[in-house]
Amino acid sequence: MSQSVILTDSHNRTQVEMPVIDGAIPAKSLQKLRVTQDGAGLVSYDPGYQNTAPAISSITMIDGMAGKLLYRGYPIEVLAVESNYLEVAFLLNNGELPSTAAAARWREEIQAHATVDPFIVDLIRSFPRDAHPMGILISALGAMGTLYPEAKEVLDSDVRRRQVYRLLGQLPVVAAHIYCHGQGIEAEEPKADDGYIGNFLRMVRNFGLETAEEVPAIRAAMNCLFILHADHEQNCSTTAMRSIGSSHADPYSSMAGAVAALYGPLHGGANEAVLRMLEEIESVDQVEGFLQRVINREALLMGFGHRVYKNMDPRATLIKTLAYSVFEVTGANPKIDLALALEQTALGMEYFQARRLYPNVDFYSGIIYQALGIPADYYTVLFGIARAAGWLAHWQEQLEDPAQKIARPKQIYRGPDERAFVPLEQR
Repeated sequence: MSQSVILTDSHNRTQVEMPVIDGAIPAKSLQKLRVTQDGAGLVSYDPGYQNTAPAISSITMIDGMAGKLLYRGYPIEVLAVESNYLEVAFLLNNGELPSTAAAARWREEIQAHATVDPFIVDLIRSFPRDAHPMGILISALGAMGTLYPEAKEVLDSDVRRRQVYRLLGQLPVVAAHIYCHGQGIEAEEPKADDGYIGNFLRMVRNFGLETAEEVPAIRAAMNCLFILHADHEQNCSTTAMRSIGSSHADPYSSMAGAVAALYGPLHGGANEAVLRMLEEIESVDQVEGFLQRVINREALLMGFGHRVYKNMDPRATLIKTLAYSVFEVTGANPKIDLALALEQTALGMEYFQARRLYPNVDFYSGIIYQALGIPADYYTVLFGIARAAGWLAHWQEQLEDPAQKIARPKQIYRGPDERAFVPLEQR
């Protein structure tokens, strides 16, 4: 049964019937209501795209009220425990989990395209050692686009496929060189038979964790964290990837823009901000006072709340459990007790209950990274490696959707009307 919504212009009583498709009103239907003084059609005003759907997607589903996250229909709780990152990347980009043969071909193609041009390594080494790793990654991705001119043929499915292999294959290698440059050490040479995450960790020397007990633990933790971060629907960085990609820019340039969006402290940099917040609180006996300052709008509570989730972020629940498995081999991070006290106290206060502010994925991930000895400014690079699978899935989906156009939002203009120019000497 078809649905529609009828809007009435209160000024001239004009009525317009607009169809409801997949729970949405096609935005251009509003143009039928010509209520502005110049006769232009009505537009919707939606800062931050809080209630605007720019795409019809079949990749990721979030039920914010139920605290549910599905990749292509599979619950994140199942994938994080039963699967591996490359398999999930295949799922996001192909729509189904791979067969044994398909998984082997996928892995082989990614490995075959994982060799990074020496120019990119030299570029990374040209930056000051204390340069932020995310800034270097943005530059490296932009430069990579100049090495593959064919990548501009974005409407060619075979060409697109090769770029997916290259980006998934080379991004962790590039990230490893960025880390090692910042640490003043040489990256280990890639070794395909170590596996996708194992090879990356070997290149960065397991972030200094070397014992037989530690290495499997860090690999398992990274696999889980990469899966949890692989995609998250129409978030800020994915929107950037789609928006840039809508101009038919090559995927390296589009991903550089996505990484730039991820760089922001309100997005990928939030786990760094959580650690800074915990350092500011200092001790468990300071938690209540800090939360009162949050209520009084004198401080920010980082790692709580989410635009989409109005219940517990399912990724946060998994990461909280993961944290304890990591601490079994690294030793407990003192900040975990502080984080737990902050979570329990906040969830017991009416102010946070009423606003449905629960811990999100960033709240515990930084504590794990810190326990593993990873520098705080590198956390978001790890996020970017993981999110590449989702970015590429959305980039491909958009290019294959005939309804998609170049991104070009409307605006509401509140500047001056036309006025006469006055020469400088007469002003």
